[in-house]
Amino acid sequence: MERVAIIGASMTQFGKREGWIQDLLAEAGIECLEDAGVDASAVEHLYVSNMASGEFEGQTGVPNALAHDLDAVPAYTQRVDQTSSSGGAGIYAAWQSIASGTSDMTLLVGGEKMTHRTTGEATDVIASLTHPAEYKTGVTLPSFAGLTARHYLDRFDAPRESLGKVAVKNHKNGLDNPKAQFRKEVDLETVLESPIVADPLRLYDFCPITDGSAALLFCPEEVAKEYTDEYAVIAGVDGATDTHVVHEREDPTVMGGVVESGKGAYEMSGYGPEDIDVAELHDMFTILEFLQMEGLGFAEQGEAWKLVEEGYTERDTGELPVNTSGGLKSKGHPLGASGVAQGVEIYEQLVGEAGPRQVDADVGLTCNVGGFGNCVITTIMEAAQ
Repeated sequence: MERVAIIGASMTQFGKREGWIQDLLAEAGIECLEDAGVDASAVEHLYVSNMASGEFEGQTGVPNALAHDLDAVPAYTQRVDQTSSSGGAGIYAAWQSIASGTSDMTLLVGGEKMTHRTTGEATDVIASLTHPAEYKTGVTLPSFAGLTARHYLDRFDAPRESLGKVAVKNHKNGLDNPKAQFRKEVDLETVLESPIVADPLRLYDFCPITDGSAALLFCPEEVAKEYTDEYAVIAGVDGATDTHVVHEREDPTVMGGVVESGKGAYEMSGYGPEDIDVAELHDMFTILEFLQMEGLGFAEQGEAWKLVEEGYTERDTGELPVNTSGGLKSKGHPLGASGVAQGVEIYEQLVGEAGPRQVDADVGLTCNVGGFGNCVITTIMEAAQ
């Protein structure tokens, strides 16, 4: 099986964008190819991670159109849809295409155009990924987040401030990300006094609705060496699902998909939680950062909040910097792009291109969550040896 390298990465500005999904995807794809110094004609497989271009824009056939826009014809194209973990699923698909020997150059572009719809409309599109038994009662992902956060805080005697500190940290990191949607620092008081959305979670516990795109270019490691000495390697990747009806889970504070995908990625890579130098976690809601830290073995169950309180996840002083990009919370969450953008951040950290966000890292991890843990992809990357 081929060792799979990443030799190029890009991310558009996240936020409210004037272009449509096809424009955003082309922008990221072109920049990624330029970053790697690879001509579009070399691309054999082109994957597009996208959850809802049809639902948000009424547009289909996006991968085929992108191949034309990039001048990558006759590359094989495929759309990857795994709800809000579509980006991570795209990384898995791109890895498979190279590792299997089917392709020697695979471009992954993830993107979403969302801000032209109202908050209610966008929330409804996202809520449609829940089980029909849940959807028909009006349940949304923020509802699950609030219920789980309340249960977590009460069960583990965690202070409400600990969740607020996740938002404070990620906004601080986002200040140094020029592509982030929100580049502003917030204090704990602002977070704790913002409007309630789903008790006990408030406005600053949630990520924004976002437009944007991101891209990664994959090839066998031997091919990578023909282009550059600075690249990253996919050391481990795995995906898993959890019970689709959230209230049927044995323990709502355990995300089985995180646990299982993490276990598979660790086993494949030969690394363990103690070997990870930097992590990008799916903080669609602040409580998810706690649940992923515990599911991935960075903390014991019910203990992640203590690490946050101790500064363990801080970028400049912590032992495990988490969400150096600003996370979904500050960077933004254009559904299909988010998992790819996580990969962009870890790639840039490993090749030393993260600028003021740079930390000392040889091994990094991304965890991209679909729904409320319904499907999860965990990816471990290592710097070129």
